[in-house]
Amino acid sequence: MISHPEKVLFPDDGITKGELAAYYLSVAPVMLPHILRRPVTMERFHRGIGQEGFFQKSVTKGFPEWLERVEVPKHGGTVHHPLVTDTRSLLWMANQNCITMHVWATRAPDLMHPDVCVIDLDPSEDDPERLRAAVLAVRNFLAELGLTSLVKTSGSKGFHIVVPLDGKTSIGDVARFSHGVGVVMVERDPQNFTLEFSKADRGGRIYIDTGRNHPPATFAAAYTVRAKRGAPVSAPCTWQEIERGSVGPQTFNLRNMAERLAAVADLWADAKGLSLRGPMAKLRTLHT
Repeated sequence: MISHPEKVLFPDDGITKGELAAYYLSVAPVMLPHILRRPVTMERFHRGIGQEGFFQKSVTKGFPEWLERVEVPKHGGTVHHPLVTDTRSLLWMANQNCITMHVWATRAPDLMHPDVCVIDLDPSEDDPERLRAAVLAVRNFLAELGLTSLVKTSGSKGFHIVVPLDGKTSIGDVARFSHGVGVVMVERDPQNFTLEFSKADRGGRIYIDTGRNHPPATFAAAYTVRAKRGAPVSAPCTWQEIERGSVGPQTFNLRNMAERLAAVADLWADAKGLSLRGPMAKLRTLHT
């Protein structure tokens, strides 16, 4: 049961809490395989996106007995991240006015071995052609290392490039690998890429964020809605769409995803986990 389904969460678009919950119910069959048992940080907006929201990592009270959580140590205590395990838990989060579900690259109970490596391209300026070229450059470098990658819109400013993993590489090694990819991309094209976290230091370049792979860092889950005007969705797309420039970071949204899924279904459904052993060895040779 969704409480207060009439509450308007996206005032410019008239999108209500009920419509948000209906969206998550409709995409559950394709979303669940990608979010299942990943620790979630909920981005909640009790008064809609016109007011300031907040991030909630730990759920310690006011949750149903059936909701599964995973206990994660932190400095001075623990965090009890909620887990999505089925449609019911997905809708429970929507009922908390959670618009965006940010997730780890690992899944409970094994939180030490990621099953994805995520590289987030965050442009400083609105330059679709420059962003398109950057996304393809990262794809091509990963292919040079022997890796097949996937891509999805961020629902914000950029794209997420994702390498599905076989779950045999440790968190530390995946983090070092992704950072190494970023270092090489900056070395090869310092005019367009940067690893500078501070926006003031980026000089208009595209930030290649490789820090999404080391918890407690997170990334926007596949098919999650973003808390922005138009309710854009972080959705898988094809490399052909990137090459054509027919898909942008906010092309897909809560109201057109049904049509999108009817046309292409889940583009990541058949993704196979890859080993990083060989690619890590190749990457090391580029630093020596």
